[in-house]
Amino acid sequence: MFLIAETREHPTHVGGLQLFQPPEGATALDIRAMFDAAMKSEQVAPLFQKRPRRSLATLGQWAWEKDEDFDIEHHVRRNALPHPGRILELLALCSRLHSSLLDRNRPLWELHLIEGLQDGRFAMYFKAHHALMDGISALRMLSRVLSEDEQERDMPAPWAPRKPRLRAAQGPVATAAGVATTASLAALRGAVDLAAVGPSALRTLGRALIGSLPLSAPRTILNVPITGARRFAAQSWPLVRIKAVGRASGTTVNDVVLAMCSGALRTYLESLDALPDQPLVAMVPVSLHGEESEGGGDGGGNATGLVLCNLGTHLADPAARLITVHESMAHGKASLAGLSQLQIFALSAATMSPSALDVLLPTTGVMNPAFNLIISNVPGPRQQMFWNGARLDGLYPLSIPFDGQALNITCTSYADELAFGLLGCRRRVPHLQRLLTYLGDELTALEEAVSV
Repeated sequence: MFLIAETREHPTHVGGLQLFQPPEGATALDIRAMFDAAMKSEQVAPLFQKRPRRSLATLGQWAWEKDEDFDIEHHVRRNALPHPGRILELLALCSRLHSSLLDRNRPLWELHLIEGLQDGRFAMYFKAHHALMDGISALRMLSRVLSEDEQERDMPAPWAPRKPRLRAAQGPVATAAGVATTASLAALRGAVDLAAVGPSALRTLGRALIGSLPLSAPRTILNVPITGARRFAAQSWPLVRIKAVGRASGTTVNDVVLAMCSGALRTYLESLDALPDQPLVAMVPVSLHGEESEGGGDGGGNATGLVLCNLGTHLADPAARLITVHESMAHGKASLAGLSQLQIFALSAATMSPSALDVLLPTTGVMNPAFNLIISNVPGPRQQMFWNGARLDGLYPLSIPFDGQALNITCTSYADELAFGLLGCRRRVPHLQRLLTYLGDELTALEEAVSV
């Protein structure tokens, strides 16, 4: 789906920016030396050697194959920031790097080591095609690359293979008959799941009448055709503040995050005299990755459902917006309760179908959007992490704006911080940086509203 939908104006890769503090006595130049040494190794994880291919053998469909001419120097690159090397220059570089397409003749990923920050830190920008991995699998991969031990050294490169995690119990050796039986049972379960999608869809539709319906989102300045150039803005807030608002209001961290976005978007659109009378609707991805998948496979793939959330941007009171978000998300989650992954995929595809038309056909602006923007919250490592003694100071996500949804907001938790990564079409989302100020203002307003 992501390969088919991609064009020059609509790149479909995700990315991440990591900020590191070199260990005591070391500099960013020492980190470069470690990367140079790692690039001389031929150890590359299978996930990073896969490239897309379609041929007669695959009946014209996209499939993965190993790149027999893999060139690590194409995928791992070095960049230096112009003087004075502020975070502003770093974000501008990431904006440009995230605007370019990945080469489909090669494995679909890049890693950039970025030097020249004025405070002595270094950064890594990583991007991978969404066909290769989603946000959850990317962060799980990052967790396996890093260490909680500040003293650990001689760690493998981020692209090197990792030892598979041991399972608590090993089952019997698989036989051909057993594999065939398992496949047959899976196919049967899939048929039963799909047969139940109809009643499930009706139940979902009934619950959605209380919350948000597809195509009920208003048209805004964000719901327009986009170009391929991107602008990236990012900032972190203490997670303890967000959790405190959630405890005081009886809501979740994700509800508070959505309410922050709601208030920030309301202020932003008001400042541009573009706030609609109807509330904005956000598409909120829901991870379907089970705990059992954490240590298996190659760390790639996608497993995501989605919920539509009424952001309550028509309401002036921050507390009222938070309550609206909380109730809308509760209804959305209830609609997915008890459904299998296959059923959730089918319902999510039905919800996304209007946006898919925007990508495949020039329908943007013809009908109301299915939703106004995507807001996702991806949990990251809970502990302070290190790479060869370098402390990970910041972790900021970069996702995908789509045609008809010119802005994407993705959050990632790390240790005691929650980082917001805002990615917008450079031509269609003016003054993107202001949204960071408005997010901070809204968190303060929520704290005052619930008496934190």
